[in-house]
Amino acid sequence: MKKITVIRGDGIGPEVIDAALLVLEASGAKLKFEFVNAGESVMKEYGTPLPDEVIESIKKNKVALKGPVTTPIGSGFRSVNVELRKRLDLYANVRPTKTFEGLKNRYEKVDIVTIRENTEGLYAGVEHYIDREKSAAESIRIITRKAATRIAKFAFEYALKENRKKVTCVHKANILKATDGLFLECFREVAKQYSGKIEFEDKLIDNMCMQLVKKPEEYDVLLTPNLYGDIISDLCAGLVGGLGLAPGANIGDKYAIFEPVHGSAPKYAGKNKVNPTATILSAVMMLKYIGMEKEASRIMMGLEDVFREGVVLTYDLGGSAGTREFAEYLAEKVEE
Repeated sequence: MKKITVIRGDGIGPEVIDAALLVLEASGAKLKFEFVNAGESVMKEYGTPLPDEVIESIKKNKVALKGPVTTPIGSGFRSVNVELRKRLDLYANVRPTKTFEGLKNRYEKVDIVTIRENTEGLYAGVEHYIDREKSAAESIRIITRKAATRIAKFAFEYALKENRKKVTCVHKANILKATDGLFLECFREVAKQYSGKIEFEDKLIDNMCMQLVKKPEEYDVLLTPNLYGDIISDLCAGLVGGLGLAPGANIGDKYAIFEPVHGSAPKYAGKNKVNPTATILSAVMMLKYIGMEKEASRIMMGLEDVFREGVVLTYDLGGSAGTREFAEYLAEKVEE
């Protein structure tokens, strides 16, 4: 029995997490859940959107399934998600995007994983106004050899483990010669160690965006610095049907948090409307991470059946099913 931390989150978080837990139970996965919470919903009780008990629980259990959270305005740090990544050294952000047979889409055979360096770049938060009048501001973009090498090794090891064929490094080293230049240099050094095992190439970020719109089926694993990965993973989600289908993971050497890419969408909270697939797919990633491949495969086969049928779908996929109804129908498929 594996114990995991569950953070239900804010807004639509509790609904999509409950949907994922229902499907996890149907898969037969031997899991025990420890519930804690973070975000706006705990501010009144704890005076912080990230209570110590959340960090303690994740450190104890090593793995967490998390719903989207709202970071209150005026809190002590910029983002609950960024703070979790920083405190737990979750340096790899992994976001798969995949087309499913049966869903109406502009593209076919898209199967891309964006792997984003999670701890530095512009998101390091080193920024300030340069005068008292706040007439101008500057941000310092930090890229280190250690972090760039670490994330490059992660990307190639991920490609090997998942039977992927190619890693593409996305950068702007022609202009940002020091920062992106260093990221690219580290990528090339690491790539040599995988020569003959995994193909590798690099693309400028602007060209990469165009290529993804023109021929996304040609790309496999994308390795990016922090900001580029945040943007390009949403672009990839758009290729396959939107954020409702976009799972994610934040992974370090000791801990891992699995969560949907989308936000807390407070206007939809409690309406039983949103698509829980991104959270369910995040749970599938979690199962694979902890070695429960069989249970992960059962959920994926069930999802593929549901999408092929095209009968029970949420509004964003052209259907009328609610969050709970979709999850219950999928759970029945998984149990078959």
